[in-house]
Amino acid sequence: MTQGGRDMAEESLERPSKKLEEMGAFFDARLQGYEDHQLTSIASAREFYPFTAACLPQTAGAKILDLGCGTGLELGYYFETVPMAKVTGIDLAPGMLDALRRKFPDKALTLVQGSYFDVPLGEGAFDAAVSVESLHHFTMEEKVPLYEKVRQALKPGGYFILTDYFAASDEEERFRCAEYLRLKQEQSIRDEGLYHYDTPLTVQHETEALLSAGFSSVQILNNWGPTHTLKAQR
Repeated sequence: MTQGGRDMAEESLERPSKKLEEMGAFFDARLQGYEDHQLTSIASAREFYPFTAACLPQTAGAKILDLGCGTGLELGYYFETVPMAKVTGIDLAPGMLDALRRKFPDKALTLVQGSYFDVPLGEGAFDAAVSVESLHHFTMEEKVPLYEKVRQALKPGGYFILTDYFAASDEEERFRCAEYLRLKQEQSIRDEGLYHYDTPLTVQHETEALLSAGFSSVQILNNWGPTHTLKAQR
C-alpha cells in the first residue's frame, strides 16, 4: 500500500529514465484505478491480500497498526472476519486516507496522515502490526529504527505481519539502491524527502533488519514468487 506500492515497470534490472515523485503525491495522483492496479497487475495479489488478513488476530476488538494503509485492501478482507477490530492506519497520501474512510464508514478507524518514520506509535498499544506492499522503498538503515518503534508499539505476545516483495539477490538489491541514488543526483534532488522508487531488500536482509530491531523471531509464512509474508514476533 502507500508510503509504498509496487511499480511494476521496475521489476527488471534495466536502467529506467524515471522522474522521481514525492511519495504521497505519487499515490494521490493515481488514486483512481489504484486498487484495480494492485489486484490485477501484481501477480498473486488476490491471494496474498486475504492471506495477510487471515494472519492477523481473529479476536473481536483486536487493535491493529497498519503501516502504509492506503485504501485498505487487506483491511477489507480482515473486517469480513473481525468487523469489530480497531485499526490505526498511517499513510502519507491524504486522498488514500479519504478513500479508506469512505470505504469503511462504520469501522473503528484512526487514520493518521504522515510518515510512519515520524509518527509516534506509542508503547504496548497494539495486538499486531501489518504492512502490505509499502516498505520496499527503504534501506536497512532506515528500517531498523522504524522496526524498533513497531516492536515497542506491540503488546507482549504481539507480532508484525509484513507482506511485500523482495529482491531476488544481493546484486538486485545493490542495483536498485544505486539506481535510486543516481536518479536523485541526476534530478538534483538533495532533500531527505520520501520519493517513489522501488529498492527492496532480500528476504535475508529484511530478516536481519527485524532481528536487529529486537524482534525475537522471524518466520516466512508464505511466498508467491518475489512476494513473501513474514511474521516477526515481539
